[in-house]
Amino acid sequence: MTDGLDEGSLVTLSSPLLLVVGLLVTVALAWAAVVAARRRRAALAAAGVTLTGGRRASLGVGLTVAGVGVLAVAVSGPTAMVPVPRASGTVILAMDVSSSMSADDVAPTRLAAAQRAARAFVEAQPTSVDVGVIAFEQGALTAARPDADHSIALKAIDRLRITGSTSLGTAILGSLTAITGKQVAIGRDGAAPDIGYWPSATIVMFSDGQNQGGADVVQAAEVAQKAGVQIHTVGIGTVAGATVVVDGFHRQTSLDEDALATIAQTTGGAYHPALDAARLDGIADSIDLRLTVSDEPLPLAGGLIWLALALLTAGAAFTVLRSGRVI
Repeated sequence: MTDGLDEGSLVTLSSPLLLVVGLLVTVALAWAAVVAARRRRAALAAAGVTLTGGRRASLGVGLTVAGVGVLAVAVSGPTAMVPVPRASGTVILAMDVSSSMSADDVAPTRLAAAQRAARAFVEAQPTSVDVGVIAFEQGALTAARPDADHSIALKAIDRLRITGSTSLGTAILGSLTAITGKQVAIGRDGAAPDIGYWPSATIVMFSDGQNQGGADVVQAAEVAQKAGVQIHTVGIGTVAGATVVVDGFHRQTSLDEDALATIAQTTGGAYHPALDAARLDGIADSIDLRLTVSDEPLPLAGGLIWLALALLTAGAAFTVLRSGRVI
């Protein structure tokens, strides 16, 4: 994905040659009208007839010539490039599949509830938005690359299964990798990578916020913020929490809202709490993607043809009313 707009001409013509020919015809008609008017005035003067209302009489001819000129522009196929704001770009759904997502404090489980909310979110997006899916625990796996075909993302969401522990920092870096198309990682010396600027990209993270190591969360969020990528976080679970069984051991797990809120605030996004299944159903409506402005072609020929017809009709009507002749 490449952000930014290509600068070019505001108006382009599909057939410049037709414009030249049409304008030459218009000039020829205007010249012929002027010559005819002069000859008529000379003939009337020679006959001793005084011509009155000359300017009004020539108005009909002027409107007709103007109509031909506008029609000449119309047939050349003019197209204007107009800036149109619309929801577009790339959205990465970062889905937490760690063992804590098997907790049932959100029915039927945190992961199942997150999958349902993620599907609703994808289905609400226009085709101008490319949607990708990242499954993360200690590592991050691209389950679906960003694509305008949202059925790919929906299938990837359905395939998600519980495994491993959680690394929120790795989830962010994995999402940035999917956005840029190249590996994004923090250097061994802690240096943050420069991945360019991606203002029309957004990450939506579904997680309970339970972070268990991996890449530094704040540093990863700062990489996203520097690249212009907003992260919206969706909290899955309850503060009271629940007990899950991992490798035969019982572990208490609860929603860490502070961790998710910090990620969102760092990048200019928002934290969306979803304490129960009912509130999760409305997540798609609560997350607003940024509008981007892109140039889209607007054909002008249709409007110009209507204007030309109006001028030609007015010119003919005026001429007939004034002189009883069309020309």
